Amino acid sequence: MMKLGKSLTRTGSGIVAALDIGCSKVCCFIARAEPDKAPRIVGIGQQASRGLRNGIVVNMAALEASIRNAVHAAEQMAGETIERVVVNLSGGRPASRLIGVEVEINGHEIGDADLRRAFDYADQARTAAGHGSNGSGQNGHGSNEHGKNGYAGGGHDEAGRQVIHAIPVGYRIDGARGVRDPRGLCGDHLGVHIHFVTAATSAVRNLTTAVQRCHLDVDGFVVSPYASGLAALVDDELELGVTVVDMGGGTTTIAVFGEGAVLFTDVVPVGGDHVTRDIARGLSTPVAHAERIKTLYGHAMATGSDEREMIDVPQVGEDEARGLRQVPRSLLIGIIQPRLEETLELVRSHLEAAGYAKLAGRRVVLTGGACQIPGTMELAGLILDKQVRIGRPLHVTGLAEATAGPAYATCAGLLLHAITEDRIAPQHAAPIHIADPNGLIGRFGHWLREHF
Repeated sequence: MMKLGKSLTRTGSGIVAALDIGCSKVCCFIARAEPDKAPRIVGIGQQASRGLRNGIVVNMAALEASIRNAVHAAEQMAGETIERVVVNLSGGRPASRLIGVEVEINGHEIGDADLRRAFDYADQARTAAGHGSNGSGQNGHGSNEHGKNGYAGGGHDEAGRQVIHAIPVGYRIDGARGVRDPRGLCGDHLGVHIHFVTAATSAVRNLTTAVQRCHLDVDGFVVSPYASGLAALVDDELELGVTVVDMGGGTTTIAVFGEGAVLFTDVVPVGGDHVTRDIARGLSTPVAHAERIKTLYGHAMATGSDEREMIDVPQVGEDEARGLRQVPRSLLIGIIQPRLEETLELVRSHLEAAGYAKLAGRRVVLTGGACQIPGTMELAGLILDKQVRIGRPLHVTGLAEATAGPAYATCAGLLLHAITEDRIAPQHAAPIHIADPNGLIGRFGHWLREHF
């Protein structure tokens, strides 16, 4: 995986840290990594999130306090002091685009310079297409050996956006597909498809500032559903095709995986906090009580006994002991179910609009705290017409039962992203000298060193 900024490195003790900044909670994991072993979590910190709405910073001071407290708790538990973290990204309107280009090789052996050239042409095509497109979050394919305007399809205007991920997802030589590493092979034409994920620069900068004000360096950003997929998916799902739906507090994010790579990402600006506020408004109860009622009595699908079961609901502005109102559970379910149906229907429509409803296979993995409402898995199966399971962190150790659920998949995936890169680093080819390590070509050279 290629990312912005400097490469991730561990401290001498093999410690890495991840920071999941969500709309409902801020979670910090600190792990110790050893060769050929699953990373072991040694520190966990969690705080209620303040100052973030729909993935966008709205109160810098409040968010800074939440981050600082979560990191401090993790450091206390681990007995370590961290300086660098990898951070998730769910705001900034992340947009996904697949760009295809083809360059002439003229029969010589393919080397790093040819891959750089193809990557540069793909970025030129992406930038040129961004200024003339009229869609949003869609995929485009271009093929032009000179990399000029070789693009057809929609996408965001690239003004005010920055590349978060740029992932080669497939090579072809003289039209032959399925090439994993083209270097050392010969041919007349080299084709490559690169998956670009971009986000609003202002949103990324604000999140970076919040982390830096806690005296931490941001080693890189990973879009939330990609991180969740790294933690929750098994190898066969990655290869055969699967959709990860990360149901967070303020947003629901989507990632489609296939052939071992992430092919598409998108975001729906609806999450579990919207369900809570619906309950608070519908039952005239404080938000804190609405969250408790959702957790204790909530369900995504109605049952025959809901009408008979009564729930005590504290009323807004009244004394809790005397201001209780009893309502049937069916009323609560009648509030929760439509919002979850709307969220899942939006997920389905985004996948259909991007052309991935069928290409993503027949499997969906749900992660995020909002998917823990009972019945959500069954409802998702009905609306998405796919096989659905709940995804939990699979590839880390040291998590207690309370922190091993789907709400912590993103944070665990951030750790895996960092640790996997660090483990691969010593096996890379000799470094390629790049004048500007933070430039586009510099980042591609970094990707080459990490993946080949």
